[in-house]
Amino acid sequence: MSAISETVDNIKSAVRDGRVPAPADLAALADSRDGALLRQAGRALAKLTEADGLRPVRVGLLATATPGPLEQLVRATVVAGGMLPTFTAADYGAFDLTLTDADNPLFGAEQDVVFCLLDDSYFLPKDWGGADVDALTEFVTERATALCGLLSAVAERNGTTLLLHTVPAPTEVLDTIVSWRQRAAFARCWAKLNAALLELPEANPTIAVADFTSALAEAAVAARDDRLRRYADLPYTDDALVLLATEVRRFLQAKSGLSRKVLALDLDNTLWGGVLGEVGAEGVELGGLYPGKCYKELQRTALRLRDQGVILVLASKNDAEHVDAALRDHPEMLLRPDVFSATAVNWSPKAGNLRQMAGELDLSVGSFVFLDDSQFERGHVADELPEVTVLPADGDPAYLTRTLVRGGWFDTLDLTETDKKRPGLYKVRAERSQFAGGFGSSEDYLAALDITLSVARATPFEVPRIAQLAARTNQFNLTGVRFSQNETAQLAEDPAHLVFSWSVKDRFGDEGVVGAAWVAADGDTWRALNFVMSCRVLGRGIELGVLGWLARQAKAAGASALEGRFVPSARNSVAAQLWSKAGFDLTEEGADGKIFTLHLDNVEDLVPAWVRVEER
Repeated sequence: MSAISETVDNIKSAVRDGRVPAPADLAALADSRDGALLRQAGRALAKLTEADGLRPVRVGLLATATPGPLEQLVRATVVAGGMLPTFTAADYGAFDLTLTDADNPLFGAEQDVVFCLLDDSYFLPKDWGGADVDALTEFVTERATALCGLLSAVAERNGTTLLLHTVPAPTEVLDTIVSWRQRAAFARCWAKLNAALLELPEANPTIAVADFTSALAEAAVAARDDRLRRYADLPYTDDALVLLATEVRRFLQAKSGLSRKVLALDLDNTLWGGVLGEVGAEGVELGGLYPGKCYKELQRTALRLRDQGVILVLASKNDAEHVDAALRDHPEMLLRPDVFSATAVNWSPKAGNLRQMAGELDLSVGSFVFLDDSQFERGHVADELPEVTVLPADGDPAYLTRTLVRGGWFDTLDLTETDKKRPGLYKVRAERSQFAGGFGSSEDYLAALDITLSVARATPFEVPRIAQLAARTNQFNLTGVRFSQNETAQLAEDPAHLVFSWSVKDRFGDEGVVGAAWVAADGDTWRALNFVMSCRVLGRGIELGVLGWLARQAKAAGASALEGRFVPSARNSVAAQLWSKAGFDLTEEGADGKIFTLHLDNVEDLVPAWVRVEER
């Protein structure tokens, strides 16, 4: 049986049983660029209507031509990314009409993204003269301007998240123009078309654009098939559509908060060539010519990821003192000891080491990407910790960097200052843990931390980070409502609502923005629509300090009560006691969760004695 048939059969079997396919099969889908495999898997997965462990997402599809197997391909790649999509498709041949229809359900608030499939025929006239290329370029420019206007109007009118892509230049048109000068003029016009699309997100935060043309160039697959195009109006080949489906998966992963945060790296034949224990630090291959330059480029890439907030950790079977010396003293080494937020350099099983480091960092193992050259180690981690994304580092080291980055596992919709600080924030966690060992009680320890809670009402500068918290926070998430960036901005500007975030700092450093809340702040009772917080600051009373601040704001505004809701999920049990812990009374319970109420007439200050609260 072929690998394709086996994977598809496994998926069909899982769907029949109403369960999520095995991690190995999902990993095969995530790594595959095979249109046949993904198409078959997508068809099978269409029968999986609900499944624990997959995040539900709603996807709209709008195309300028026949989408072909796009839905199946997107379904397969999105499920491989940990999500279960539900699709809404626009009518065929009604692209512009759909964009101008303000009431079209495709643009409803429940949609996570509307993917717009574009092809070159949308921008070209039905007929054009080869001797008048100026008229052709003028037509293309007008069409591009009109499309950008339609898309901007939808984003502004409906607040819908749109994902589109650049469009490869039509080679038939280029080859038909015999003048080299005019051919260059048309190519320049087409480049401006794609530039206009790529500029849309600058003015429209709910629009995202994938660079399809660059992906095609790198993947070296045929973009179009002439027979399929003329026979069935199919604009792209299956292989090209796979690239677009992967972009949809990457975008939804980032928007849903399912991107990974930690890169766990092996050392021997991964960060350098050779085995340290056999050749010594001076004998490993790093820098210079091939293959040493491949390992140095991987290290350089890891540093670039760290600069953007990815946490680096070490997972190596080696002697710790030899590794420390190599990292510290090798002249070509880029990843010095201080760039790693946690290390597990020993002879224990790596699955256990990853689990231990996840505990130290207070992160789930599902936030880890593990890069290792050993098939045995990868297999063991995949078996013991199926939530970890496992990447191979064996084979030709020239492909190490591509293997690491091509999946987009660390993608984020927007890079915030907190993201950039994340590696340092997690590094001091170990120092804070060691500091705790010298105190007789937790209260003494917390008082010695000198904790400052800084609360800030949402500004346009903070909205992206607040929306990111809504998307990424799964455990300390009271209601599961994930307000988008556009929704957060609208609520922040509405006098009837209060949107705010908070940051925390102590003697070890600044944790940055760690939580946010969305509150309906009108009338006699203020209602918390959602309350999210990073688990890395749990255990310090921060959440009570925030509620104390909120109670003061509500009381000062004339409200007599605060209302909070808790909607249980598979992952937020850690937040279940927040309202009762703060003195709220359970007033209602039903299928939509529990409602708690705090009367503000004689409420005592909720802020713990060891937390100092300030408002920015």
